Amino acid sequence: MKSPLLPLIFILVFFLWYPSSRAQMPEKRIAKSEYIEIYKDIAMQEMKEYRIPASITLAQGILESASGNSELARKANNHFGIKCHLEWSGKTFIMDDDRANECFRVYTSPMESYKDHSVFLSTRDRYAGLFKLDILDYKGWATGLKQAGYATNPKYPELLISIIEEFELYKYDRLVVESGFAYTPVNPTIREETYRPRKKNAEDFQPVYIGPQGRQVFENNGLKFTYAREGDDFYSIARDFAIYAWQIYKYNDLEKNDRLSENQIVYLQRKKNKSTETAYHKVDFYETMYDISQMYGIKLKKLYKYNNMQPGQQPDPGQKIRLKR
Repeated sequence: MKSPLLPLIFILVFFLWYPSSRAQMPEKRIAKSEYIEIYKDIAMQEMKEYRIPASITLAQGILESASGNSELARKANNHFGIKCHLEWSGKTFIMDDDRANECFRVYTSPMESYKDHSVFLSTRDRYAGLFKLDILDYKGWATGLKQAGYATNPKYPELLISIIEEFELYKYDRLVVESGFAYTPVNPTIREETYRPRKKNAEDFQPVYIGPQGRQVFENNGLKFTYAREGDDFYSIARDFAIYAWQIYKYNDLEKNDRLSENQIVYLQRKKNKSTETAYHKVDFYETMYDISQMYGIKLKKLYKYNNMQPGQQPDPGQKIRLKR
């Protein structure tokens, strides 16, 4: 005679086994085509703001993060293999790469990783040559990234190009251009002679005095400013000038969690409502409203107001930006 307890025992064993069995099941991997669908809109938006081809951004994301499946992408939201470097003050993730125990940046979301990738490429001198290429020249960009030292793999350009052509990622570049994105390939001579921005580099100013820790202090639009050094943050500059860290980021239209890059203009006084020198600025290639705000020592919100633009909207090359009412 069958025991009435046997079915109950089998049910109990099943429920004890089932959760642990599920926990051991591997996570579903993201396919390349799925990754593209998830991130193509972000890549196109970054192209509009930073002039980096969406095809290149997507291909790098696929290659560097194994389509979002790598440990670095899953645990640190880092889709581009960007390492900490001296200026990074956020959370870190340690793993072996070219060397043992290398430091990588941790992001709060993949979108933040995409943004930092754009900033990383657009603010480092070694990548400046890429922005002189035709924005539809994905092959030139792929080769240039390797030459600039983004990756150590000698096949890196071929790998990017292969991904771009297999999935026709170049069509997203064309979509951005056809959507009314104002772009003209950069002629270095024209860039230097016709579109050269005013007072953008340290050599355009003369220091008015030498401040604490040997920091040179300059003046622009009647305001004192200095240039950030490698490794600087709001607190290090505030400490040297005996002011509060909040004054540094508020005076420079930044947020508390923003990071400074080397040679970035840092105002030591609140920026003014308008320029005292000139009424207009002609936009250079790759300049943002924030760049212009810092260049002339004008509050960013005033700059948007004078030009009937929405916060976050960026100007087109050649556009005249009003610097006062």
